[in-house]
Amino acid sequence: MPAELDEATLVVRAQEGDARAFEVLARRHQAALYRLAVRVMGDPAEAEDALQEALLDAWRRIGRFRGDSAFSTWMYRVVTNRCLGMLRRRRPVPVEEIEAPAPAQDSPERAAERGAGMAALRRALALLPDEQRVCWVLREMEGLSYTEISEVTGASEDAVRGRIHRARTRLAEAMRAWR
Repeated sequence: MPAELDEATLVVRAQEGDARAFEVLARRHQAALYRLAVRVMGDPAEAEDALQEALLDAWRRIGRFRGDSAFSTWMYRVVTNRCLGMLRRRRPVPVEEIEAPAPAQDSPERAAERGAGMAALRRALALLPDEQRVCWVLREMEGLSYTEISEVTGASEDAVRGRIHRARTRLAEAMRAWR
């Protein structure tokens, strides 16, 4: 049964044309990949479309996966590339799926303030250039290292650091009123 196999074996089987092995791989990573797509695209329906297209891209290109990085990193790259391609074809970008966790004992005033702050952050994120937003989302929301982000985006680590720094600077400026 493919579901019980380790990732490396599943990758080899998928590269040999085993669609079921690829399906198991896709299911294992689907939640994280969807979360990334939603955060980059800003719209759940478009994120779903991007993810489905990215999974098709990955299936078509599984033979090109060399194992230089983790399969999950390769999949992040495929999804990121698909999202960026879709973003280039349309504008503006609604970044709607960023939310702050609500404390258990939150007053209505505090909840309204937090909601307004998150709306301001979504607007600020939507104004970032795509490459900065992707790097910021991968670092701050997905917890990837600079090395992993470099592998996902194809940019050097220095470029990733610069994009994240510029994104943080622009977001801090945009959010100054909320401090």
